[in-house]
Amino acid sequence: MLIHRFIAACALLFFGVPGHAGPIEDFTPQPPSEWRYFSDQVMGGVSEGQARLQTVNGEECIRLTGTVSTENRGGFIQARADLERGFPADANGVVLKVRGNGQRYFVHLRTQGMLFPWQYYQAPFDTKAELQTIRLPFSAFQPSGRFLRSSPRPETVTSLGLVAYGRDHQADVTARWIGLY
Repeated sequence: MLIHRFIAACALLFFGVPGHAGPIEDFTPQPPSEWRYFSDQVMGGVSEGQARLQTVNGEECIRLTGTVSTENRGGFIQARADLERGFPADANGVVLKVRGNGQRYFVHLRTQGMLFPWQYYQAPFDTKAELQTIRLPFSAFQPSGRFLRSSPRPETVTSLGLVAYGRDHQADVTARWIGLY
């Protein structure tokens, strides 16, 4: 765990984050090996895929691949990292390194007090074949329903998901969660 904290801190220091004096130092992202896969099949959908570890430029990443289908009211595949505790209250957003097949993907956040599995906050990002660093501010996360706050409070976040969602398509996205800013 200490090596993951060191790598995350070095990455944020190296890349820097506009609008913030420095990285959030008391938070360590879950390593890719602790992410778990699931799909819309948990609710009767027919999407199929997998999440597996892949090394990219010497870094362990999670690769999400599969076929997303909206049949049977489905339409997602996901790799999710559950958190032991919420993010620090002063965090502004999440930082990931991603690459993919040119499609749009999403990061989903779940927070304390969400009662139903279909509740989440989501922020989109577009991929390209080259590895890129993306920063998603918490203000960019939209609620999945009208009974949720307009944006998540960092300290209440309980999980982060990498998601192929909402339309029929072939998914292929690789990501490494670097940390927070």
